[in-house]
Amino acid sequence: MQLSQPFSRRQAATVLLAAAAALVSACGGGADSTSVTESATSFASGPISGFGSVIVNGVRYDDSGATVLDDDDGGRSRDALKLGMMVEVDGAQMNRAAAQGKALRIRYGSEIVGPVGSVNLGAGTLVVLGQTVQTTPNTVFDDGMAGGLAALTAGTVVEVHALFDAASGHYVATRIEGEDSSSFYKLRGVIANLDTTAKTFTVGGALINFAGLTVAELPGVLANGQRVRVRLQAAQVASQWVAVAMRLGDRKLDDREEAHLRGAITALSSPTAFQVNGLPVDARGASFPDGRAGVLLGAQVEVEGRAVNGVLVAAKVELDARHADERHGFELHGAISALDTVTRSFTLRGVRVSVGAGTIFRDGSAANLAEGRLVEVKGTPAADRTTLQASLIKFED
Repeated sequence: MQLSQPFSRRQAATVLLAAAAALVSACGGGADSTSVTESATSFASGPISGFGSVIVNGVRYDDSGATVLDDDDGGRSRDALKLGMMVEVDGAQMNRAAAQGKALRIRYGSEIVGPVGSVNLGAGTLVVLGQTVQTTPNTVFDDGMAGGLAALTAGTVVEVHALFDAASGHYVATRIEGEDSSSFYKLRGVIANLDTTAKTFTVGGALINFAGLTVAELPGVLANGQRVRVRLQAAQVASQWVAVAMRLGDRKLDDREEAHLRGAITALSSPTAFQVNGLPVDARGASFPDGRAGVLLGAQVEVEGRAVNGVLVAAKVELDARHADERHGFELHGAISALDTVTRSFTLRGVRVSVGAGTIFRDGSAANLAEGRLVEVKGTPAADRTTLQASLIKFED
């Protein structure tokens, strides 16, 4: 994803108005450009765990009529959505019993775009823009990165979708993609060591200089602990990364009758007052099926409730670690294409699927795999980290 040129608030407003006009035109004209958000009654945030349509937090969202945006509010096609991407979904009312919903708008965005500094295969980590990125068995790597971390070398430019672990200061990667080139880099993180005289601060191991930004181009008064999103020049100057644009790192949560977050606790006052992915949560009236002891800084949780005045008022808080078997893995629905009987693989919704000896079949067998057959596939990343190793294949027609 190319990063845009630096912008002022006035320029940003102009761009957003133009984008809104384009959306109206794309929808056939005559519609209110704010109708997408005004008609939305639900909100979800988390990594994409499947397609058929888009699956987020266990809910299948019909994305056939959704507007897709990147985190610069640029319009994108649905093909831009990939497994492991972190997304925000504004939707119509969900059918919780069927775990289905209708997406009206899907926005995706990464935490880091920049060059790899080093790779530690033993620890499963890499350093990008001075940030330690932790990979897991469920980290998805782009098609061109067979072997996962082993395919990366110093200087390779990557885009990292991740959850920030505030306890360790590491980014837990949900997806890593290679970038052919990038005019600017990007980093989303928490300000530390702010020096208003030198006009510098740090995010993790990156020293950032913001002297070239005017007061109007800053996201208010900067402070330590503030989460920001910074665009950086692609070349350092005197060992400093030069900021060319900056804004707040998290968007305000609009009022929604239903809200569903999956992510890491990024700030914690108590087990009933914390933030998930930077979004505030009030859990005073929530149930805790897994108890409150595990509600700690950096813990990955799933929170359900409603959004009121920018706060998610939680009805239930669950710990991801207690539901690993249910939530880790991916799910695809669609028609088989590019079937290869020799390698026992096929493509489904743009993802290469590998069929192994341990794959379980329902309503059919391996002999029934054929071009165009509708199937449901569940699995986890294979050893090459770019294909999905099927644990279950169910025939749907």
